[in-house]
Amino acid sequence: MKNLKKILGQIGLMGITILLFGSCNSTEKEKIIDPAKIQVRGTMDAELTSPPFVPAPIGDRSAKKLIVKLEILEIEGEISNGVKYNYWTFGGSVPGSFIRTRVGDEVEFTLSNHPDNKLPHNIDLHAVTGPGGGAESSFVAPGHQKTFSFKTLNPGLYVYHCATAPVGMHIANGMYGLILVEPEGGLPKVDKEYYIMQGDFYTKGENGDPGLQPFDMKKAVEEDADYVVFNGKVGALTGENAITANVGETVRLYIGNGGPNLTSSFHVIGEIFDNVHIEGGSLINKNVQTTLIPAGGAVIVDFKVEVPGTFILVDHAIFRAFNKGALGMLKVSGEENKQLYSGVKQEGIYLPEGGTIQTMPNNTAAKPEVKLNKTLAEKMESGKQIYMKTCFACHQATGEGIANAFPPLAKSDYLNADVKRAIGIVLNGKTGEITVNGKNYNSIMTRQTLTDDEIADVLTYVYNSWDNNKTNVTPAMVTEVKNSK
Repeated sequence: MKNLKKILGQIGLMGITILLFGSCNSTEKEKIIDPAKIQVRGTMDAELTSPPFVPAPIGDRSAKKLIVKLEILEIEGEISNGVKYNYWTFGGSVPGSFIRTRVGDEVEFTLSNHPDNKLPHNIDLHAVTGPGGGAESSFVAPGHQKTFSFKTLNPGLYVYHCATAPVGMHIANGMYGLILVEPEGGLPKVDKEYYIMQGDFYTKGENGDPGLQPFDMKKAVEEDADYVVFNGKVGALTGENAITANVGETVRLYIGNGGPNLTSSFHVIGEIFDNVHIEGGSLINKNVQTTLIPAGGAVIVDFKVEVPGTFILVDHAIFRAFNKGALGMLKVSGEENKQLYSGVKQEGIYLPEGGTIQTMPNNTAAKPEVKLNKTLAEKMESGKQIYMKTCFACHQATGEGIANAFPPLAKSDYLNADVKRAIGIVLNGKTGEITVNGKNYNSIMTRQTLTDDEIADVLTYVYNSWDNNKTNVTPAMVTEVKNSK
């Protein structure tokens, strides 16, 4: 009888245990396992990739001793057309190389500082549990290397960055990247994965000023960014550099914010995030339009692309996107689905009344003197700089425009048909519907506050680019149109 009560008591205890733990999902079970005690099986070299690409998924591989070798390179690059900048990089790219691990890996990390570099650097990986995230162990002078090791304890997407003083300056020059720690068994499979990281840059010259631009500490302290960009430069994810997918595929984006100052309001125009790993961690939110990414933070988003087209990636602090460079493209190919998105079904005329009628702004501020009798080459160079400052966001680097939003300037029948009309649009702005290359557009172009000389230069650049009719627009032509009103 006593034995029977003992058995029943044990069964009861087991039942309570099952009630408490038997219904746990896989995430809860992972928490029960101490990652520090996960045994490694074998050694492997880490695959490192430059943005926007990521290494192959971890899948269900066992924990390994993972060898990571990362080189610091100080290099000159282009932050915008005609604008040079001295980047400090991990692996030669901004952001730095993507590192992919799993929970329980023992990472042997070697940081090398190229002999041609001028400064010492180190690395702080937010995935590291240890002093400085590894920074205290990795301070390295040019021509030297340091090796340290750590165990990955927490699944998630983490930022890494240089933490050498002045820390903000090193980060502002491009020294940041992402390290992914996948959970045991890996992340759910998707069709496409990409790596994107936002950063704010501070230059002595204003946005678009040509030539080599040094870092401006005063602007950085005041958080007055000249450029806010994805993957290190204006246009890094547009045109031929756009990321791609096919209708019906699931896309996962690993997105970080290197800062050093600004929070990102990440949004994909025309899509909704099915899943968002909030701040790159284990908590998942669903059906999200725009997600916040703090400086020094990250997020994982995934979504299924249902219809074809060009989907615009932006920081929804929207002037950053259309005026400072925080704009990218996801180009989706495949069959249209009119049930999900019809396009224009009918057109009509709407006449607003009263205070809803708007006029274009008028700016009569004086402009500086300019050089007379420029050569075509000089006008093209000047026009290109003006284009990148005033026209790029809407019409894009190679004049392709943005589908269903802003008309193309490349091979534009509307543009080439009437030069005086084009001058008038730049002078006075344009609202209402136009047809360009057989497609209708109905948006607003505000008047541009440019001198006659600047208008002549930028239109000459446009007309002599992208298979247009090679018109050489003169300031006199602009003045003639202005006086004909």
